[in-house]
Amino acid sequence: MKEFHSISELNDILTGRNINDIAVQSLDLTTLEDKMLRSHFQCCLFLGCKMSEHLLNYLQKDNFIFPILDAPFEVYPNKLYTKETLYNNYDFREPAGYDQTYDKLVYDHYIKTGKQANSIRETLTRRLHDHSITDAIEDFLKDFNPKSIVAIMGGHNISRKDASYQQVAEIARELTEKGYLMVSGGGPGAMEATHVGAWMAGRPEDELYQAIELLGSAPLYNDKNWLPTAFEVLEKYPTSKYYSLGIPTWLYGHEPPTPFASHIAKYFANSVREDGLLTIAKGGVIFSPGNAGTIQEIFQDLTQNHYRSFGFASPMVFMNKEYWSYQRPIYPMIELMSLRGDLKNLDLGLYDSKEEVIAHIERFGKMEGENC
Repeated sequence: MKEFHSISELNDILTGRNINDIAVQSLDLTTLEDKMLRSHFQCCLFLGCKMSEHLLNYLQKDNFIFPILDAPFEVYPNKLYTKETLYNNYDFREPAGYDQTYDKLVYDHYIKTGKQANSIRETLTRRLHDHSITDAIEDFLKDFNPKSIVAIMGGHNISRKDASYQQVAEIARELTEKGYLMVSGGGPGAMEATHVGAWMAGRPEDELYQAIELLGSAPLYNDKNWLPTAFEVLEKYPTSKYYSLGIPTWLYGHEPPTPFASHIAKYFANSVREDGLLTIAKGGVIFSPGNAGTIQEIFQDLTQNHYRSFGFASPMVFMNKEYWSYQRPIYPMIELMSLRGDLKNLDLGLYDSKEEVIAHIERFGKMEGENC
């Protein structure tokens, strides 16, 4: 089913002929009404489109009309968010302005109506929103080689001054320059470092370090200047020719999403967000130090790889030997179970240097056959 996300695209097919099996999402159709009335639509989807009563009556007999639903968020977003749409008109010189951004207003509504809302209207609007976000991710990724999509997971509370923050940023920067699309959970800590690295790709290395140093003046996400310093860096380095994808959630809305991601897929349902993030990272997942959330993601990714849920297993690369061997001794257990044959199809790596991490990802990217 071909999707139409702009008036100009839809206008091009309105030639008075039969139009079947298309999806039109979040468009104002009032300007095209006359041309649409001269065409015959059948088995088409219209999601959250503005239209007159006359056009509605004309379309609803042979098509599926999903109405506009009143909510403080776009129920049928037809594209991914960006820092501009989530942080509309935010000025880092006036930090209190965050309270009026789209991101914060939606989060306030989410808390007011309940994280586990008991209103069927509220839960429906959230599900429709999240379905549209998943669809927008698929549209965004269709031109990428699946094995070029790599995720970095890690703790949200990693300080911007921590050595692992810089290491994640360096890895993300180099992989981005090598043609990989970097993906993360879109929040602070290691997630932010992923997108800082991707944003600074193509720039001299010393500029990356200058950006990290500036960010370090507000080292943790609960610092009142965490978001202002991010936008201060973006003012200094306002453009990037590279993409990255952040996938945050309003479940953790007290942690603002990083504005360094060029594209942002923000969800209400964290379970859909986490599983989907791991699913698209077919080029591998790099696990930097993290706690409960990261450990959960390790086992989710392990399960997908063990069963080859999506056709093949991709690398699980652990960064920081001491951490994953002793502080959080996950790696030895997984490695032992893999060697015994209790877990199958795993491509494991445990490294300290960024060069080894990147080399493992690149080796997999060059492999062919059913194991890749």
